[in-house]
Parts: sequence; C-alpha cells; structure tokens
Amino acid sequence: MIKKLSLISLFTLMPASFYFAQTTVFAYVKDQDGKPIEKAEVDLAQSTGDTSVDKIGYFQFVDLKPGHYLITVTKPNFESKILEFDVAADEKRKDLGVITLNYNLGSDAGVIVIDDSANDTEDGGSSMQPTVGLLSSGRDAFQNVSAFELGAYWFRPRGVDNRFEDVLFNGVSMSKNDDGKVDFNNWGGLNDVTRYPYENVDNITPSEYTFGNLGGAVYYNTRASSYRKQTSLAYSFTNRSYLHRAIATYSSGLSKSGWAFTFSASRRWGDRAILDGVYQDAYAYFASIEKKFSDRHSLNLTAFGSPTYRASNAPNTQEVYDLMGKNYNSYWGWQDGEKRNSRIRNVYEPVFMLTDYLKIGKNSNWTNTVSYQFGSDARSRLDWFHAADPNPTYYRKLPSYGLLTADEFRQQSQIDWNYLYNTNRINKFEMDGITSRGASYTLIDDVNKDKTFNFSSHFDTKLKDNWKLNVNFNYQNLKSDNFRRINDLLGADYANNLNPFNNDVRYNLDDTNTRVRVGDRTQYSYQLTRNHYSLNVSTEIDFKKWNVVASIFASQSESYRNGDYRSGIAQFTNNSKGKSAVYNALDAGIKGKITYKINGKNFIVYNGAFFSLAPTLNEIYINPRVSDFLTPGVKNQIINSNDISYIMRGQILKLRLSGYYTTISNSTELARYYAAVSTDSGSYNTLINEAMSGADKRYMGAELGFDVKITPTINAIGVASVGEYKFTNTPQVYSVDDLNGFRSYGAANIKDYKVAGTPQKAFSFGLKYNSPKYWWVGASANYLMDQYLDFSALNKTAAMYTIPDSGGLIYDGATPEVIQQLTAQKKFDDQFMLNANAGKSFQFGKYRVGVSISVNNILNNRNYVTGGFEQGRAANFTDALAESQRATPYFGPKLWYDRGRTFFTNVYLRF
Repeated sequence: MIKKLSLISLFTLMPASFYFAQTTVFAYVKDQDGKPIEKAEVDLAQSTGDTSVDKIGYFQFVDLKPGHYLITVTKPNFESKILEFDVAADEKRKDLGVITLNYNLGSDAGVIVIDDSANDTEDGGSSMQPTVGLLSSGRDAFQNVSAFELGAYWFRPRGVDNRFEDVLFNGVSMSKNDDGKVDFNNWGGLNDVTRYPYENVDNITPSEYTFGNLGGAVYYNTRASSYRKQTSLAYSFTNRSYLHRAIATYSSGLSKSGWAFTFSASRRWGDRAILDGVYQDAYAYFASIEKKFSDRHSLNLTAFGSPTYRASNAPNTQEVYDLMGKNYNSYWGWQDGEKRNSRIRNVYEPVFMLTDYLKIGKNSNWTNTVSYQFGSDARSRLDWFHAADPNPTYYRKLPSYGLLTADEFRQQSQIDWNYLYNTNRINKFEMDGITSRGASYTLIDDVNKDKTFNFSSHFDTKLKDNWKLNVNFNYQNLKSDNFRRINDLLGADYANNLNPFNNDVRYNLDDTNTRVRVGDRTQYSYQLTRNHYSLNVSTEIDFKKWNVVASIFASQSESYRNGDYRSGIAQFTNNSKGKSAVYNALDAGIKGKITYKINGKNFIVYNGAFFSLAPTLNEIYINPRVSDFLTPGVKNQIINSNDISYIMRGQILKLRLSGYYTTISNSTELARYYAAVSTDSGSYNTLINEAMSGADKRYMGAELGFDVKITPTINAIGVASVGEYKFTNTPQVYSVDDLNGFRSYGAANIKDYKVAGTPQKAFSFGLKYNSPKYWWVGASANYLMDQYLDFSALNKTAAMYTIPDSGGLIYDGATPEVIQQLTAQKKFDDQFMLNANAGKSFQFGKYRVGVSISVNNILNNRNYVTGGFEQGRAANFTDALAESQRATPYFGPKLWYDRGRTFFTNVYLRF
C-alpha cells in the first residue's frame, strides 16, 4: 500500500514535461549561394521568446510542447519567409533543415539620387521648398513604394517633412540645429555602407535608440565587423542630377586577431544632366576600423565625409517657363565658352566617431560614442552695389513688363558674365581717373562653419526573457560660425562693405575700413551656440498575445547668439554686436505602442505620441544676420499623434491598413523676401523677414499597402495614401526689416489652407516578376493628387487690404469676394506617372555581377509641379489687385517642375 501511495505521489508531483515530451526545434538559415545569414531575426508566433541566427546560420527553440507552430524569418535585403510546422508528442529534436532566404533582387534598382538643389535658393523661405522623406527602404510595401516610387516625386508620407525625421549614426543624430533637417549630403554617395539600417522605425513607432519624432528614425551601426566580408565595385550612369557614379567598398570581416576593416569611396560627377547649367562633382569616403579585445569588448573608429560641389537650379514663374521651356535655369551664363553657374553649393562636413561596445553580464549591453563634426557649407550668389539686378528673370526684364519683347528676352536669358566684368572694369575709378571705386558686381558666399561635439550613450538589458529596457543619453555642443564672404570680385579691386539699400550705412560701425577683398567677411558675421541634453528611457514587454512598448524623454537646451558687427542701421545698432541673452527650452514626451497578436499572421497595432519640440536656431531668431531679436511668439511645438493599423504577414499576402491623426500646435514659420509694404508713412520696397507664429496644423488620413504573390514569381504591389493636411487656426504674422524695424500684421486668415510641399493623396500599383534565374522586371503606375502652392502669410492678413493710419478703413473695391479671389490658395492639377525597372545578377564562382536599370516618368510628363511658393512682393491691396488683373502677373508664383523622363543604370561586381 505504501509503495502504491509513493508511486501515486511521485507521478502527481512530477512536472508536466514528463507527460508531454518537450522538443528542441532547430534549423539553418542560408542565402541562395548556400552561405550562412548571420543575425537574421526568427519570430516564433506562439512564444514570447524570439531569437536571432548565429554566425553559422543556426538557431533553435527549446522546450516546445506538442502543437502547431509558425515562424517568420527576416533579414534586411532579403525576402522574409514564413514557415509552419508541427511538433509531435514523441519528438525530442525536430530538424527544419535549411531555410533559404532569397535576395531582394530589386534593392539595387530603386536607388534614390538625393537632389536637394532646390533648397539652395534664397528666393523663398526654407519651408517653401520641396523636401523628401527618409531615403531608405522600409519594412513593408507602403514604406518601400513611398521611398522608391512615390518618393521620386516629392511625396511625403503623412505630410511630414524632413524637419520631423531623424537619422542616427551610432546613436548620434544627424539633424542640423539651424533648421532641424537631416542633411543627406554629409554621406551622399556612400550607398554601400548606408543601404541597410540597423533599425528603421516608421512614423511615431518607438525606437530602441532614440525617442524619435513624427517621421520615424533610421539607426546606422557602422561597426566594421557588422559589414559582410566582400569587395564591391559599382558604376552608375544617370541623367538626374549628375551623369556618373563610381563606388568601391571593401570589408575584411573579423580576423582571428580581432581586427575588422571596412572602407568605401565614391565619386559622382557630370555636367550634362536634364536641367540647363546644372553640374556636380562630389567625392565621398568612409572608413571603419574595429578592434575586438574580447567577446565582451570592442572599440570602433569611424570616419566619413562627402566633399560636394554642386550647381543649383532656379524656380521660375510660369511666364518664364512658357518662354524658355521646363529645362530653363536662370542661374548660369556663358563665360569664355563654358557654362558658369552663380549658385554653387560647396559643402564638406566630415564626421569622426569613436564607439565603445561593452557587454555586461549575460543580458546587458552598453554602447558609448563620442563624435566630432566640423567643416563648412558655402552657397554662392551674385550681389550688386548701386547697379541693376543681374538676374535675367528680374520682373522688369520680362516681356509682360513691356520693356523687352519675347525674342529680346530669350537673347539675354542667361547671366551675362562678360557684362558684369566689363561694368566692374569701367567703374574702377571716379571721373578723375584716380579715385578708386568698389565693385558694382561681386560673387559672394553665405557660409556656415559648424563645429559639433556629441556624446551618445545607449544601455540595454533584458530584465526577463520577455522584458527589455533601453536607456539613451545624449549631449551635443554646437558652435556655428555664420558669415558672408567675398568669393570673386569679378575683375574689381575691392568691394564696399556698405548697405546700398539703406543710405550706404556701414554694415559694421566699428570698422571704418569698408573695403573688402576675396576671402574677407562682409555684410554679416555672427556665431550661434547651442548646448543640448536629452534622456530617453524605453521598455518593451512581450506576452503571448500582446506586445507593449513605452518610451519617455526629457531634454534641455541653451542657445545664444554672439554678433561680430555693430550694425549701422539704427533699429539694430544696440542689438547686433556681442553675446545675447540665453534662450532656454525644456522638452518632454511619451510614446507608446501596443500590438495585439490575433495569430501568427494577423496583428492590430496602436501607436501614440505626445511630446513637445523646442524651436530650432532659425526659429528662435527672426533675423540673426543683423540682430539678436527673438521671433515674436516663438514657443515649443506641441505634437499629439495617434495611429492604428491592421497588419497581415502571410506567405501569399502581406498587407497593412493604417489610420492616423496628428496635430501640431505653436509652430513657427519664417520666410525672407522683397516686398512692397504699405505703412503709416508710405509704401516701401524692402527686404522682409517674415514670421508666422502660433500656427496649428492637423494631419489626418489613411494608408494601405499590400504585396500579394500571384504566382511564385509574380508579385503585385499596391499603395494608397489618402490624407488631409491643413492649418486649423489664424496665427499671428510679424516682420522685421531695415526701414521699419518690427511690425505686427495681426492674424493670417489661413484657417483650412492646405500644407504645401507634398501631394496629399497618392496611389501606386505595380507588378514585379522575379525569375528563379536571378533576374527581375517590374513596372508601376503612380497617381498624385492634391498638391498645393505654399503661400505668403503677410498677404493673408488684414494689413494687405487695410489703409494705413486710417483707423481700420479698407481700400475701395476690397470686397469679401475680391479678397477671397486675391488670397485663394492655388491647387495644382493631378498627375499620372509611370515607372519601370529591371535587372539581373550572375554568379561566376565567388564573383557576383549585377546590372539594373530604373526609369521614372516614362511618359515624360512635364506638367507635374514638385514644389512652389507664392511671391510676397505685392504685399498691399493696390499692387495685389493690379497683379490679379494682368494677363501675365509680374510676380506670379515661383515653381519647380518635375524633370520628366529620368533613368538610373547600375552595374556591380562583388566578391
């Protein structure tokens, strides 16, 4: 009896594993060539403990109970694979064999050529020029099509521009402090080493390495050993913003002695692209050297830079395009038989980083990076002193003004460099032939010389198998030297550092010597300093049916201006030289993500974010070139954003359907332009620094992206983005200028005006054939809708139609209907674009050769306006009414048109 009871007790107390044999499931992950794929992610749908593939391609799951399971294997640059299997009760080990991931063959065909030359002009405010989103392939159909198909036409997902995106290298943000935007020029041409991010989160999804913003974050890990061991050589030919590109990249892999090296270099050059007078010569280099001291400790040195010399293209009015065609560019002219562009951007800002990787215990990692970036960004343009505007498209030179016929305009439609040189030679001396005179025309550079020190620290740990914690700390110190200098005297002996638009007062009252020569500073010189501290903590908990991510941050920044010149303009004399007061800003925010796992293929995902965003340096100071005056009404932006998605990850169908709602409050937008302004003492033509403060915006819409495998080799990819991005209040408008100082214009009546710079609706459908013999061909049809012109805020205020010094009386004829007509926002026509791409790769032993070609806008549609802005020059009712009544306005909107049919061909050799 006792024995029977003992046996019963023994069986009762035994763990359930005795009754059900638990199984170890394992497999190897390899590419098409049979080589192991390291660090592929393996997601087991029925478990909270996912895993990754080791160096030999092996992974395993232990102690699986009998049942039906589903795993998803993913790796950047490879097509993901879903595998279902059953575990029987009597299996101790289950071998899934080799899981082969196919190359994403189209990855080299969709390379986006970064071209932001439209941002190199001062003809409008920075917010008025087209921008592009993060230039990287996303993880689903919508993000891929947005980047590579629609992105080529300046489409911005959810209407969010570059200001709200972030790119990090080893934890260091690449966003600029002056305008908050990412300058891709700093690593342009380094496609081989920046093609595959370590982390890529979309929109407001929380990141492990940063709190992020509205437009997502891309994190690059430049650790030398993380790059695949190989040598790659590539050559590209295109007609977009350059003609030729050559890239060479070498990665050694990790040696037995613990060293790893990755080097890359490239050049992009050419001067006969589609637009007239546009040329480029850009080099790039990248070096990453790692020393692995032990399995727990490595040190990595990274250096990269991209010295770039690039000519810009001008926006034009419709009158100019009708006369000269869509390829016309007014920024250049002939000199000694060669094309010379007056708007050259010459930028070189190298980055040096030292990163320490430390593994602590079994579950923790601590990564620290110190970086230093320096260099200059110079943008040239013509300047004139008591002389006529040399711009060929100056409104008095247009046929609509009546001084020149259309043929006469065409004959002098480019910059006449010989005339500029001859004018300077003639004007070298006064009538006495002895007293020298300064230049009538000069070529000047607007220069930013930044020195940026960063410290970034990232700590992550697994508190439990399903619970992860991340801590990020960042410090940045920026010292930005901003000035104008003489680039070329164009045959003159010197230039005068005097203000010709304000009675020739000295730009610098403390310097009686007003003669400046090549390399000298002129007109303005000041420094901006900013110290920024931020702390971000995030955590992720994974349950069987739920995944929860939470992220919080706090930051503090200190900014101030230090002027070198004491201005001769009375309004600014006492606020131009020396150190300003410190502008302090505090930020905080929270993000969250909740995923409900319906099953291994279907998910519901919610993201939410609420945070503040400190103003950039450009937003803090309304006219930093002259004074330290703060922008009236400048505040931290308050951002509230939510989205919800249904996601399907099937073997046949991959789909995401999302809805989003975002509000931005207290935004500040600045612009600089010449305007005819009515004041109590008369009407003046002057350079206006305009600020629109306290603007509220709303972004709402829905996104659909799907990728369906029609056959094993044919995929259909579709995207639909339906959005509405508009202003929801009437913000205040202010200006400051040399003649009137500060002015307040009251509220801008822009409620329900649309946010410009992107189509608000976009659709794409494509087919792609992937051959088992390593070639592919694809085509996509793209339809873009609801593109709007950016507006001048000053023209939308009551001051535009109110008689100065009249107690609020309005001009005769300024009826509500007329005012509506004068202030209505222009909407551009909807457009259709057709793209195609094809390619093939070959294997010859250890050598892989690939060729690809992509063609955008096959139908050569030249009617698509990629961006534009309303000129603010006619800023009073009389001029605005006269403009509206002209068949061809003098000051019509300035526009950029799509370049039409473009192609990009690429060939590479890898071994």
